[in-house]
Amino acid sequence: MAKSPFPGIEGKELANQISAKNKSAKKLPTWHQAKAIYYPALLSIEQCSSENTAAYKARLIKGNSLVDLTGGFGVDCYYFAQHAETVVHCELNEDLSAIVAHNAQVLGVKNMRFIAGDGLEFLKNSKLTFDTIYLDPARRSTAGKVFMLKDCTPNVVEHLDLLLTKAPRVIVKTAPLLDIAAGLKELKNVSEVHIVSVKNECKELLWVIERNPSTALKIIAITLNDHEKKFSFNKGDEENSLPKITEKKLSGYLYEPDTALLKSGAFNLIGETYGLEKLQAQTQLYTANQINPAFPGRIFKINKIITAGELKKEKTLIGNVIVRNYRDKAENLVKKYKIKPDNHKFLIFTESKAEGYLIIDATIEQHY
Repeated sequence: MAKSPFPGIEGKELANQISAKNKSAKKLPTWHQAKAIYYPALLSIEQCSSENTAAYKARLIKGNSLVDLTGGFGVDCYYFAQHAETVVHCELNEDLSAIVAHNAQVLGVKNMRFIAGDGLEFLKNSKLTFDTIYLDPARRSTAGKVFMLKDCTPNVVEHLDLLLTKAPRVIVKTAPLLDIAAGLKELKNVSEVHIVSVKNECKELLWVIERNPSTALKIIAITLNDHEKKFSFNKGDEENSLPKITEKKLSGYLYEPDTALLKSGAFNLIGETYGLEKLQAQTQLYTANQINPAFPGRIFKINKIITAGELKKEKTLIGNVIVRNYRDKAENLVKKYKIKPDNHKFLIFTESKAEGYLIIDATIEQHY
């Protein structure tokens, strides 16, 4: 490692600042562009929210006061501070707390208070109450393979009663691998579950818990791309919805839902909401004769349907391969048929009720 040119700053620390700043370029442009920002260990940058997901979370808070019990690098708090009059940032790591306080000053945030300590202990020992409490529990390393909230720190399940005495609204962020049904079994008073996706990657689940929740639990799938799109429904609506499966040979357009929609599990409602028909009961692809730009996901123009026999005769095959409910894996099919990738053309291997296993030659019309 090269020697640092700055007196009192070791080369290792300088290298971390450079790496963390580079890491923040796309994820945290506000921090990256500001002068005099100080960065913590690279792990804190990797684990913190991106600016677009933080800005979305800030729209979910209510009232004028908020406490973030697991403040981290403070990206969420920066956006909370733009919606609430007062924000308290709690962080167990004293150095990280000091870094966030310094950066808040650099960024001109004046309505944040910093507690270097355990957020739950602060809440227990304080007479203060808040309009919203936010926390992002970390999964304990000793936890098993099944992701459960009780295996996280802080333990939201154990302390939920305390949280609801301190604020009428609690927002909990979890990793997207948490099963929604399992989370609802562990938590009470959930009024909304937000599934947040960016470029077809599910980034986080947000659980909105209220002291006095309404009777209808709402599930919202939100895609934060160039154009924000939302798909929402009341829990129970999917059970009352019937699948509409196409009985015709495929033509027109093929619809591939964003991962946030798939995570919601509302496979029948997706078709009902956007006027689409499913290809087959177990195939989460849809079709229609027209383009609906409100759809959160990709839309393909169906050029033609190909059989496996016809594909073998083709000497030059070009197209990105998608496999949905087919009898082989994408990497095997690429090798078998010597398919070269392409930005616009796609070969979609799937199954429909009307035609069985088939290959769709398609051109992309709408990206995520």
